[in-house]
Amino acid sequence: MKSGKCSFLILVLSLGPLFCSWQALAVKHSGQIRTYFIAAEEVDWDYAPLGIDQMSGMPFDHISQLWTEHAKDRIGKVYRKAVYREYTDDSFTILKKRPPEWEHLGLLGPILRAEVGDTIRVVFKNNGAQAYSMHPHGVFYEKSSEGAHYNDGANDPTHNGMVPPGGTHSYIWEVPERAGPGPNNPSSMLWLYHSHNYEPKDTEAGLIGAIVVTRRGMARPDGSPKDVDREFVTAFFMVNENSSWYLDHNITAYAGDPKTVNKLERRPADADGNYFVLGSGFAAANFKFTINGYQFGNMPVMTMHKGERVRWYVAGLGIAFHTPHWHGNVVTVNGTQADVVAVGPAQTLVADMVPDDPGTWMYHCHMSDHMEAGMYALYRVTP
Repeated sequence: MKSGKCSFLILVLSLGPLFCSWQALAVKHSGQIRTYFIAAEEVDWDYAPLGIDQMSGMPFDHISQLWTEHAKDRIGKVYRKAVYREYTDDSFTILKKRPPEWEHLGLLGPILRAEVGDTIRVVFKNNGAQAYSMHPHGVFYEKSSEGAHYNDGANDPTHNGMVPPGGTHSYIWEVPERAGPGPNNPSSMLWLYHSHNYEPKDTEAGLIGAIVVTRRGMARPDGSPKDVDREFVTAFFMVNENSSWYLDHNITAYAGDPKTVNKLERRPADADGNYFVLGSGFAAANFKFTINGYQFGNMPVMTMHKGERVRWYVAGLGIAFHTPHWHGNVVTVNGTQADVVAVGPAQTLVADMVPDDPGTWMYHCHMSDHMEAGMYALYRVTP
């Protein structure tokens, strides 16, 4: 062998491991890096902004007033919350406008999308009053991108992805096959993300959002599934405002006479003697039975066309199980036709619908006390 060829062979052999490393890196990061700029921000949230029961078209009655009435010792329907908001870049100066078809997300943060093989990068800024984070479900992350606080021997709080007030942090979440739909699942699936400093207080404050992962090869450029015409994300969330970071603020800011508030007041029945699982009184009035942070049909109406391929991503949040029910049409879940499904706390499911019955229909939790407390919304099928 000539010395030139020999030298080349030696060079190739010596660089072989490096070539293999580059190849492995290229395979690992073969998908896109999808970057989002998200801030935690404090807002005043109205659980029923239209001011009436949209199902009946009437003012709130003596039952619904248990959760909506503003009085000297009641907060009413407007509360200070913390929410995730999306910005256009890392200057966090221009808020990214939510498209009309996604106004129904309400209290939920922006949808983070990825195809299997992608990497989600979130630049997070904490504009809240205490430490917050972003903790994802389902995807792959290293310790600094976990966003969960616990005693693991690390002195630096950012080791776990916690962000102090005014701080920023970048989260890197890889999306391997195990984060995507299984072989018997639809082409996309739902995961949750939320703050995990003190998880109950953080989520009750409102810091929750959705991650939609699409099967490899089945995503449009924006990450949405190719085989779906329209998507909706609905979280059946019983919000316990008694556990929110902002309870004291809400009493001071919104109760008619804050000094008359008894945080522990909890009666087993209303003025007519009707029994409620949660009773009445101040503490009970702070349990808000919502879909995406709305009560009594006040959520923006979800609209679709007859014959469209519609995908519903459904989540349960809070301390209760829920039974979402679609009036007028049916869905397919895990190969089974249904119009009522079950979802527990932090659980998610995907329900596919091809609506065939035009009209405006009720969408609600079928737990009787949840429905009585306003856990319902409307969806519309146009001809």
